[in-house]
Amino acid sequence: QEQLVESGGGLVQSGGSLRLSCVASGNIFEAYDMGWYRQAPVAQRELVAIIISNNITNYADSLKGRFSISRDNAKNTVYLKMDRLKPEETSVYYCNEDQGVVGDYWGKGTRVTVSS
Repeated sequence: QEQLVESGGGLVQSGGSLRLSCVASGNIFEAYDMGWYRQAPVAQRELVAIIISNNITNYADSLKGRFSISRDNAKNTVYLKMDRLKPEETSVYYCNEDQGVVGDYWGKGTRVTVSS
């Protein structure tokens, strides 16, 4: 059973930065597409960014230029660097690993709180 563990969340002031990390337990991490999603209180989970196995990235339109997703296959880790954070981006941020036909896996999330 694949396990994903997020870290790096916390409290930050509006305009500040955070870097989230997600470590996967599997052996062929480099083969999978990885993503970050977020879910604010009383809201649906939404896509933040994805990075596919060949390092092509895609972002939610509103986040381009402020958020950056990257991966280190040697460490089984995907990162999300978030700059100029806004209070409305207070959410639980989740890591996702897409193993194709096998299915996808989720971490338990890391909470990000942006104070105004």
